[in-house]
Order: sequence, then structure tokens, then C-alpha cells
Amino acid sequence: MRYDATLNGDTLALDDPVGQSLSGGHAHLGRRLGRAATYLPEVATFSVVPPDADGAQWAELARLLGPGQFADMFSCPAVPPPDWEPVFVLEGRQMIWRGESRSGGAPDETGVVELGPDHVPEMLDLVARTRPGPFWPRTHELGTYLGVRDRGVLVAMAGERLRPPGWTEISAVCTAPEARGRGHAARLVGALAARVTARGERPFLHVAEANTRATALYERLGFTTRMPVTFRGFRTP
Repeated sequence: MRYDATLNGDTLALDDPVGQSLSGGHAHLGRRLGRAATYLPEVATFSVVPPDADGAQWAELARLLGPGQFADMFSCPAVPPPDWEPVFVLEGRQMIWRGESRSGGAPDETGVVELGPDHVPEMLDLVARTRPGPFWPRTHELGTYLGVRDRGVLVAMAGERLRPPGWTEISAVCTAPEARGRGHAARLVGALAARVTARGERPFLHVAEANTRATALYERLGFTTRMPVTFRGFRTP
């Protein structure tokens, strides 16, 4: 993995993107108890406790979620008590946009449409077919979501997710198998990046380490790796 150790300073909010989002722009979409926080169930399963969390903070999160519920700890480094059931571990990387695109010029938004509440069923259907990552009935409330249609059918999508101060995460980038190879993902990511920067924020994203094709695309669009991350999920006792 290529890692740019010079990326710090104004990127520090990205060390805890879930916690920073839930204490700021997404506070209205979350729940908090003590030092533990999580999103509303139909918005996202991302949860957070402090890096130095002890049994009390884990108990607070368990109370928020309820027994036998899933907690996606995203990039939170804290380790839960032994009675929390491990569900998954996934290695990935966090990438930030450096403000430069190899292709240059304004983003091509040909055929790009904005998606909203009325489009949730087809958004969920596309996610089920392509599995870009967690997406729930109210995930679209996290930010702007854009799509591309082919003869009226939604075949590609991308949107905004986490919102730490000064930053917006681009996520849910997916294309139906029959529509791949047409540049839809690049067009959608470019359109979102343009909108994010237009309001004075910077785009960032996360990608699984094994998804080398997506990583190469993001690098072509002007993203660079900031740091490795480990995504982990647990079930409450």
C-alpha cells in the first residue's frame, strides 16, 4: 500500500470519521449515551466508542443498540469485551482527494440524476445486486445521492455518507453488472467530488484493500491513500 505520511493537520478529523460525524452534521441522525454513539437503525449501523473505551463505554453502546444487535465499528480501534461476538474483519484504506484529476476539466454529468426518498426501493435493489457496502432504507438521508439510468432502470449509483468537519465521504459507488465498463462510476464520483468542493469541503472515501480495481479508479480521479484502516463488526451480548 502506498501511504502518504505527510497527510495530517487538517485531516485529523478523519481519524474518527464516525464519531466526528455523529457529534456534528449527523447528530440529528444518531443516538448517544455517555461516550457511546450510533446512527439510527434504518440510517446506518456505524457505532463508536472512545479509542480508550473501558467496560462502561461498551455497556453504554450495548444499551443503545439492544441485545443481539449488530455494531459496525468501522475504523474504531477499541476492542470490545469478550462477550461481544465478532462478525467480520475487513482490511481497507482511507483515501482523500488531493484536488487534482488526471483527466482534468469539469466533471461529465451526462445522464446523471439526483436520487431521493421516492427512489429508495430501486436503490436498495441495486445495492442488493452489487453489494458496495452497508445501505439501509434511510441511508440516503446522510447526503446527496446520484444515479445513472439506462432505459429508465437505475444501473449505477454513488452518494455522500460520513460528514466529519470539513469533509464529505463518497460511498455506495456501484454499477449493475450489465452496465459496467461505460464510465458510470467515474462520472458519478467526479460529479459528487465537484459538488463537495463547491461547498468548501473535501471529498474522501474508503475502499476494501482487495478491491484493487476500485482503488485504481479512485487514484485516476485524484484520490490518494491517507492511511490503512480495519473495518470490524460485532454483535452485542
